[in-house]
Amino acid sequence: MAEELTPMLRQYRAMKRELDGDALLLFRLGDFYELFMDDAREAAPLLGLALTHRAGQPMCGIPHHAIDSYLAKIVRAGKKAAICDQMEDPKTVKGGRMVRREITRIVTPGTVTEETLLREDAANYLVAVVPEPGKGEAGFVLGALELSTGEFFCEKAADRAALVSALSRLAPGEAIVPDGEARSAAGGGSAAPLPPREAEARAALAEAGVRCTTPVDEWYFDPEAALDFLLRHFGVASLDGFGCGGSPAIAAAAGALLRRVHEDLRRDVGHVRRLSLRASAGFLALDETTRAHLNLFPVPGAAAVEGASLYEVLNATRTPMGARLLRAWLARPLCEKAAIDARLDAVSALVAGRSALTPLRTALAEVRDLARAIARISLGRGGARDLAAIAVALRAVPALRERLAPAAGASALLGDVLAGLRPLPELADEIERTIADEPPALLSDGGTIRAGFSPELDALRAAQGDGRAWIASYQASESARTGIKNLKVRFNRVFGYFIEVTASQLGAVPPDYQRKQTIAGGERFTTPALKEREALIAGAEEKALALERDLFEALRGRVVARTGDIQEVAEAVARLDVLCAFADRALALGYVRPEIDEGDEIDVRGGRHPIVEQLPGAERFVPNDARLDRSARQILVITGPNMAGKSTYLRQVALLVVMAQAGSFVPADAARIGLVDRVFTRVGAADDLARGRSTFLVEMQETANILNNATPRSLIVLDEIGRGTSTFDGISIAWAVAEFLHDEPRVKARTLFATHYHELTDLALAKPGVVNCSVLVRERGDGIVFLRRIVDGPADRSYGIAVAKLAGMPEPVLSRARQILANLEHNELSEAGQPAFAAAPPAGAAPRVRRPRPSADDRQLTLF
Repeated sequence: MAEELTPMLRQYRAMKRELDGDALLLFRLGDFYELFMDDAREAAPLLGLALTHRAGQPMCGIPHHAIDSYLAKIVRAGKKAAICDQMEDPKTVKGGRMVRREITRIVTPGTVTEETLLREDAANYLVAVVPEPGKGEAGFVLGALELSTGEFFCEKAADRAALVSALSRLAPGEAIVPDGEARSAAGGGSAAPLPPREAEARAALAEAGVRCTTPVDEWYFDPEAALDFLLRHFGVASLDGFGCGGSPAIAAAAGALLRRVHEDLRRDVGHVRRLSLRASAGFLALDETTRAHLNLFPVPGAAAVEGASLYEVLNATRTPMGARLLRAWLARPLCEKAAIDARLDAVSALVAGRSALTPLRTALAEVRDLARAIARISLGRGGARDLAAIAVALRAVPALRERLAPAAGASALLGDVLAGLRPLPELADEIERTIADEPPALLSDGGTIRAGFSPELDALRAAQGDGRAWIASYQASESARTGIKNLKVRFNRVFGYFIEVTASQLGAVPPDYQRKQTIAGGERFTTPALKEREALIAGAEEKALALERDLFEALRGRVVARTGDIQEVAEAVARLDVLCAFADRALALGYVRPEIDEGDEIDVRGGRHPIVEQLPGAERFVPNDARLDRSARQILVITGPNMAGKSTYLRQVALLVVMAQAGSFVPADAARIGLVDRVFTRVGAADDLARGRSTFLVEMQETANILNNATPRSLIVLDEIGRGTSTFDGISIAWAVAEFLHDEPRVKARTLFATHYHELTDLALAKPGVVNCSVLVRERGDGIVFLRRIVDGPADRSYGIAVAKLAGMPEPVLSRARQILANLEHNELSEAGQPAFAAAPPAGAAPRVRRPRPSADDRQLTLF
């Protein structure tokens, strides 16, 4: 019961009632942040803390100086935390009154801005999803806010699948959804069902793996209220200037996000300067499955293998902003020739001016995370080190401009980047004049403002210095006067200055010493002279800290006023960094510029797999050609043994398309890419037990997604369709899929189809767009050597037993397998009418590699 709680626990309960939702309350008590009751029970195992009790209630605590490391654990677990701080000095509180406390900040997975809690190479989004009216049962608007940089945009998703794909690409830390409690209360207290479209949006959030979902007031999503909030925030008459006017769903999603951060989380959002609408057209679509199959990005929590993703191979960026933008470009490549050529022109200009590339990248390395530094300063969370980082970054801009200028003349995109690199020398000068060379992490530590900037501050610091010199002199004189050789004058924040005498010397303490505290092994004393000097020193220190705070806040305000200019510089630096990284990789790894056209041909000569060729200890990579179009070479049916390189070849072609359309050069002798609108992959499979899906069901769902959504401009990669069921079922499904891709006019996409079903090679006899390819192998005795070369024509055998031998299978098993294979190839039957597995093949019989192919005329009878 509340009346049975101590005053402190009652205050804790009151603070908990201020919070909406399930945030853990970190309650400041002296040098610790404490958690009580249910929060303590939840937090103790999560944070690795010991659970104790106080006044009969569970509790656990963390040291105040280590709070960021514990907040990181809370955020990584998808939880929220509220920080409740002491707003007055406990020493000044009299008469049994409780120390005044307030919730000073709320940290959630989607809104963290602290440098220690964020990955510097990845964005961290807070999102909201709103069904779009007037779009039947399909469309959605996805709003996203990156609080640590101020990035703010909306995207439209045509249906739930597109929404899941966009959410998976953004990987948001948190989503907000309308709180349905008001509807439940209106309905008499029972749980009201969600409207169907809202239920579909929440299902998409779950499917995309968004771990933290936060209910907010339902009226936050009201389009009129949200629009009014946005207009007041941006100081505009409409959202037309942002390209977001006339859409209630855009207003609802964006307004709910901004109101949540500003009003519920008590954050200043002044650094959020614009809202944009990201077009769905003009980009190469890559769903979550494809991004995973192609190893575009490192897998979180997986065993680290250096260079095991395309992002790691291409990430030669020098700034955190560039690393984040590279990730965004790879996750969402372009699909318009002009935009792709603009990036490729920029990379070409940097490659051609290679002598300036190294100095340019050296200058980039001087630029710190400008985007997040100005965001923290604007949010009131930044310190002197953030201001210093801004000055250092701005000082690097003139060198960037000088080294970029020659290349900028050959590229319109580099010209735009050059225009965005505004030096702002007067702002850098002001920061450097004000902030010390090595400022402390906390303003309260003192020493933030440069010596010589403020005569008044210098005088106060001199008073502090004089006082400390007096203390040192006083210790020496008192030691001589009393004869106590080990007498020490010490200081701590609780007791101030005091004289410390060990127990063995207490008999020599003079009568004018006033006892202050008994400690283990001695006593602490003070004197009238020490009290007087302490007051002078403390007064000077408090005045100096207050003046430093005022000077810092004045400078912060002037820097915040230039937020838009600084963000423009940060964006220009990020683009330049990625383009320089592409140029560096092109020169270092032997990449060439791809030719982009709007035709239907993909023609790669001497192509290499960008990831495999860079893996540590990999064998020499064998380049291969690839030719695809929508007429004579629409579907390549690729056969050959396991381990020969079929899967590598499939991914290689898809990765080169992704790289080219992202604006990167590619690992090949030459490449011409007819624009691709989507890349689909069906590679391997695994159980999805959490959702009750077997390996084969996953395989069929991925294949169905491809057949239902591919277009004639898509690129499809299929690896082993139909292997999860019986042989006849599998062949039938694989054959039907290939026929559909070839015959269906609305699909007819360029397709790479690897298979162990040799029966599928017969498709080339009846379908003019199907071409057989295989991986060359060389037989050596009863073994094989992989040549890694893809050539036209079908493989004659699967060589499965040879591969089993390479894997170390026992010889008796291999021998028996050869015997059974020979019998199966001869279709020998026992007296019972079953395959004669137990019998040896007839003496002198030659193993038959393939059944005779049916002619095109009798194909239908043979197959069906």
